[in-house]
Amino acid sequence: MTDTSTTAFAAAVERVRAGAAPADEAAALYAQLDETERLGLLDGDQPFWEGMAEMSQGYNVRPYVHGAVERLGIPGIRFVDGPRGVVSGHGTAFPVSMARGATWDTALEEQVGDAIGTELRAVGGNFFGGVCINLPRHPAWGRAQETYGDEPYHLGELGAALTRGVQRYAMACAKHYALNSMENARFTVDVTIDEATLHEVYLPHFRRTVDEGVAAIMSAYNSVNGEWAGQNHYLLTDVLRDQWGWDGITVSDFIWGLRDAAASLNAGLDLEEPFAQQRARDLPRQLEAGETTWELVERAGVRLLAAQLRSYARREQGDFPVELMASQAHRDLAREVARRAMVLLRNEPVDGTPVLPLDPSAIRSVAVVGRLATAPNMGDKGSSDVRPPSYVTPADGIRAAFPGATVTVVDQDDLAAAAEAARAADVAIVVAGFDERDEGEYVGAETMNRPELLALFPEQPDGGQASDAITAAAGEGNVVMTAGDEYGGDRTSLTLRPVDEELIRAVAAANPRTVVSVVAAGAVLMERWRHDVPALVMMWYAGMEGGHALADVLTGAHNPSGRLPFSVPTSEEHLPFFDRDATAITYDRFHGQRLLDRLGVQAAYPHGFGLSYTTFTVEDASAGELVDGALTVTARVRNGGDRDGRHVVQVYGRRAEGERAGETVVVGFAVAEVPAGQAVEVAVPVSLVPLSLWDAGAKRLRLPSGVAVELEVASHAHADDAVTLRVQA
Repeated sequence: MTDTSTTAFAAAVERVRAGAAPADEAAALYAQLDETERLGLLDGDQPFWEGMAEMSQGYNVRPYVHGAVERLGIPGIRFVDGPRGVVSGHGTAFPVSMARGATWDTALEEQVGDAIGTELRAVGGNFFGGVCINLPRHPAWGRAQETYGDEPYHLGELGAALTRGVQRYAMACAKHYALNSMENARFTVDVTIDEATLHEVYLPHFRRTVDEGVAAIMSAYNSVNGEWAGQNHYLLTDVLRDQWGWDGITVSDFIWGLRDAAASLNAGLDLEEPFAQQRARDLPRQLEAGETTWELVERAGVRLLAAQLRSYARREQGDFPVELMASQAHRDLAREVARRAMVLLRNEPVDGTPVLPLDPSAIRSVAVVGRLATAPNMGDKGSSDVRPPSYVTPADGIRAAFPGATVTVVDQDDLAAAAEAARAADVAIVVAGFDERDEGEYVGAETMNRPELLALFPEQPDGGQASDAITAAAGEGNVVMTAGDEYGGDRTSLTLRPVDEELIRAVAAANPRTVVSVVAAGAVLMERWRHDVPALVMMWYAGMEGGHALADVLTGAHNPSGRLPFSVPTSEEHLPFFDRDATAITYDRFHGQRLLDRLGVQAAYPHGFGLSYTTFTVEDASAGELVDGALTVTARVRNGGDRDGRHVVQVYGRRAEGERAGETVVVGFAVAEVPAGQAVEVAVPVSLVPLSLWDAGAKRLRLPSGVAVELEVASHAHADDAVTLRVQA
């Protein structure tokens, strides 16, 4: 590409850096383009079938380029996917977003964003498509691993933190806007939702990233209230532009993200991704027919140029060598995030002492059981799949942490061998859960061969059949899978595999000192076995250093500090209705802990739950002055044990009167390091925006004036030792 330091684009960047308006400079650049270049801004630069052939060899192995104009030095949108790291090249595979959500630590997530931003620059990208903040209303959703939790405030704060980190180096994109929480039916389902629920539950986290200055928002595949999200005027223009006053860019999800080129442009979608597809094929004809206008082409083009100018003027300068990819510093960060994410759910005494932590100097033999014990298992094989140069399995991490012990691994579904190994060991560790075959992104050939989806593809230059090309493009390890591979998709069961449950019971019967490590993205129903084991850890998909991190937690090298970013129910009956093949569904406001509260049932593990190797108590709390819907709660947290630890102070809010009184939601949280035997004061930022009601007339969220609000300052939702405060809105 042309040296951008001497181009028209570079000169415009310098003027923006000196204070010029990005939109004005973008308009001046746009005026220098011819009609072909102007249309070329609005989609990918690579011809569709050439791009599909390349994708068949691996998804996003290099950045996807959109709207580059070499003669003016315009770099274009150079897309690299996420969110668990940089997909192009061989970078750091961080724990999945849901694991990072379990840290409840925005400063840590900002560090992850910073690392991702530098690696993205190292592979030549300028746009990160991995700020995923969809709300998982049901744990069966296949892509729950890509988001942070099921409470809007928590989602928004973590998404904003990742945005801050990435945007020091590149443009960040929040996705999938909106109501994307079904995988198998994502190309066909229409989600019906009322306006209040949409704005109070499913959009606040997107609004939070907008307020943080996110550069882009990606539309979803699904339809919302009868219109595809990629050409939904209400979402793309009425809400984003008119109500929120946002000046970023909107981009489609890949390949099937819109159904009509003109309709998408008219609705406010700026960019079709990732190849030259529907817009390249249809927009010239649709402009000629008056179905859309050149004024709207200019509107989108100027926005796209302004976003690039804004980012290039503000981003960090310097060299970003390839050696940054999976550097030791980034591996260390991945390990720290992974161990901070793991949630200790159960730790009962055996012979008078809790099973965990394990003392490597005292243990002579360890049995490690389960098919996932020797599997890399860093997440699904879809668009978020990172290709690190190495990985540490649970068995690897345990071997390294117990150098003086005999470590016996049984990674087959062999109950007799597992029980024998457990019986002979000082401690048994079962690694059970899911992998890319059970949950994750899914595009099956049988889905893609639907006539209405094939019609979105340009004609093949050689006259071949699109269906044949789709099948040829399919392959394990890519976003496209062949029919029958059964990779990814929405979960068919919320329990572990029957053989996993049998393994757990067999191992626990053979060795009373049994630890179960669960690998999953969302809630797992554990009622058939959780009371049979003394120790239980939620490991998540823990990234390339996950095995070491698990060992850190099991041995006490790290005092567990993760807290659930959702609740775990005792029964599937306590969850919203879910049909992974539905073509139409209605979303209401009740899911997760909110639904459990409404039903009046106890969780197996409530929202925010997690144990430690020490004890924490919230002794006291007070609320500061309420200003513009925000306040600070100051809590005194005591560590009553003999180990230093990290505690998550959570604040849950509810209106004490009026409409929807008693509905409890997350309104604030903060992480505190508390030395053994000491107490610290923790300042928790709190927002009452999650308690606001939608004002349809004013088209905004509004907290009812004068309403009494109760704040529950606690270690998890509805904790017995919570401190309750009352403030007046």
